[in-house]
Amino acid sequence: MDPSADREEIARRAAARVADIAAATSAQLDDVARVLQVELAESISELRGDQLMLDLLYASVESNVKTFFHVAQYGVPVDAVEAPWPAVEYARRLAQREISSNALLRAYRLGHRRVLDWVARELAGAEPDGRVSFAALQVLQDTAFAYIDRVSEQVVEEYETERERWLANRNTIRTATLSALLAGDEVDVAAAEQVLGYRLRQEHLGLVLWADERMASTGPLERLGQLTSAIAQEVGSESSPLFVPQDRSLGWGWVPLQAGASIDLDRLARVLGEAGDEVKAAIGAVGTGLAGFRATHRQALRAHQVAVIGADRAHQITSFTAPGVRAAAVLAGDLTIARDLVASMLGGLAQDDEGVERLRETLTVFLQENQSFVATAAKVHLHKNTVKYRVDKAVQLRGRPIEEDRFDLELALAACRWLGPAVLSRSP
Repeated sequence: MDPSADREEIARRAAARVADIAAATSAQLDDVARVLQVELAESISELRGDQLMLDLLYASVESNVKTFFHVAQYGVPVDAVEAPWPAVEYARRLAQREISSNALLRAYRLGHRRVLDWVARELAGAEPDGRVSFAALQVLQDTAFAYIDRVSEQVVEEYETERERWLANRNTIRTATLSALLAGDEVDVAAAEQVLGYRLRQEHLGLVLWADERMASTGPLERLGQLTSAIAQEVGSESSPLFVPQDRSLGWGWVPLQAGASIDLDRLARVLGEAGDEVKAAIGAVGTGLAGFRATHRQALRAHQVAVIGADRAHQITSFTAPGVRAAAVLAGDLTIARDLVASMLGGLAQDDEGVERLRETLTVFLQENQSFVATAAKVHLHKNTVKYRVDKAVQLRGRPIEEDRFDLELALAACRWLGPAVLSRSP
């Protein structure tokens, strides 16, 4: 027999056998789909216990198997095939539930393998001629690969489109919910918690995080999100923090705290230091419940304002509870009044000069330590005589005793400490 004629005969018989197998599978479609659904559900952990998604998975499997075997039975060009609507809907729901597209592709890979295993067994039992059986399996493999390649590309594209649409919608709702919460509007707390993915009925630490984009080696927002998580881990949070980007290099955060937890600023400063010099943070006081959620955020915003005005003199972490920050935050609201206060209360001690700055720092501690030279010396690690010299020099530059206008004097010193050049006068 002519070899080419023999090959044609084998191809003809293989095509007929493929059509027979496809027809037989169509008759057993429900059983095949159920077996595949069970195996896929067991291999995709994200779907366990979610009956709606399991039902959609079954519909997706059934429609894909049915379409594939129709393509194989009737020789439909794969290029003309469109993903079945249950498969498209399954992809959309995965996107809405923020289940990775890996779960979607895994289902197609596993389904591909299992269907080919099944047809190989069917062919082995139905076709005695090994050449025809091999040729038929080759046809089914090529068709299955082309089908999976085309349909998986379509459903992944639909997944990505739905994910972008869903995230945009969710972010809109999330932003509106957060705005209502912070504005003090009446809200359904349980619904707000669900939208934000964050529990409001607990203790919180409010954060404002920002980065210098010029120094950042990676995306600033990604770094700030990671920093929020690192801070949450440092303070022993038992649930996830909330991070809300505000622009390309600024974000707001809330870290959940265990009841009665205290904040160690030195430890938080180490966390900031590990994140790099380009990132900074401002924090509020610990707040409780919905009112505390708002209050700690307001305080973090004010501390952030102080840090921004202080510019290079700001610490990497600025806490609203640090001595003088509350006062500086109030004065930061009107820098003209703050400058007037500093000039009138400090006189020559208001110069923007490193030496004068040391005098102000020593005087500040001296006042905090009830005008004790010994206690001040211990606090600033200087000899008592050095402290006395600096205090006397500060009084001399001020031009009047420190007992005069004591409250306003301390307020002016706090403004200098935290707001820096914005309220100081240039050295002559």
